Amino acid sequence: MTSLVRHTTIDCTDAHRLASFWAEVLGGSLAEDDLPGDPEATVTAAGGALLFVTVPEDKTGKNRVHLDLQPQDRDRDDEVERLLALGATLVADHRRADGAGWVTLADIEGNEFCVERSAAERAG
Repeated sequence: MTSLVRHTTIDCTDAHRLASFWAEVLGGSLAEDDLPGDPEATVTAAGGALLFVTVPEDKTGKNRVHLDLQPQDRDRDDEVERLLALGATLVADHRRADGAGWVTLADIEGNEFCVERSAAERAG
């Protein structure tokens, strides 16, 4: 018998606030019983679940694990703009002149993640 990943857990300073950000990013939803001030919150979206857990320490370094996002209904550049408007910040721009590449952003607590090209962009 093997194991499966039930969800990915992300330490943070405010579980509900960060989960709300990611629910918006992923078009997902928080569990009905997740309320502001709760020590943990779960976001369920297509492809899985993210669990946010409030911890006492601040983020101090680069993530050892991060999420790679692939837009489903818009191109990479439009998705980057949408995420920046939600409060993400630009960490590094790895887009190339030929249209390839990705953009590294940070969420509202500084956790890095990448935005890749959409499937349609890759096919074109």
